[in-house]
Amino acid sequence: MVKILVTAFEPYEVWSENASWLVLMEYLRTRSSDPRITTRRYPVDFDLLKSRLRQDLEKEFDVVLHLGQAPGSSHIRLEALAVNVAGRTEVSGSDLPPIIAGGVMAYRSHLPLAYWSQHLQQLGIPTQISYHAGTFLCNAAMYLSHVWQHELGRPDAVGFIHLPLLPSQVVTDGRGMPSMALAMQVQALEWILNDLVSENSSGGRFA
Repeated sequence: MVKILVTAFEPYEVWSENASWLVLMEYLRTRSSDPRITTRRYPVDFDLLKSRLRQDLEKEFDVVLHLGQAPGSSHIRLEALAVNVAGRTEVSGSDLPPIIAGGVMAYRSHLPLAYWSQHLQQLGIPTQISYHAGTFLCNAAMYLSHVWQHELGRPDAVGFIHLPLLPSQVVTDGRGMPSMALAMQVQALEWILNDLVSENSSGGRFA
């Protein structure tokens, strides 16, 4: 039986809620429990993230799919690359040390991002492939998952999806930012997870 780890993040900084967690919780609320899917909410703290993620990956998951929110995005963003950088490029003058000293410069997701993007857009869900997961915790989660899945001898099936803000977040925080309805985001997540489960169960392209 395929085992999939799906993670989201807790609120951070000015955001009292995190779209990734709200979407994941709504997905779980409206669907029956699936023993193939394990969910986690991670803290927005680099050291705690590393510790929690490592512990989870030791449970031998076949697919790791991380979710995060992307304020300002009008599309669901399927991230293609994770880089070996632990810092924020928008903080002027700050050092940007590697996540792992001497580690691989970057990992590219082997999940079928183009296929997903095409089909989600056919469903009327704005989706695009993004070629940079940032340089903070979202990127770190994706990068470390690649590293540790390889070390643990697990399949190289790791991905990160950035989700737009929800309308409720835009209204609550009074920000003129794009948003996407909760139901649409849940539909996208459900479609992707169904595709992962189907392909793994049948020995398809992600096995």
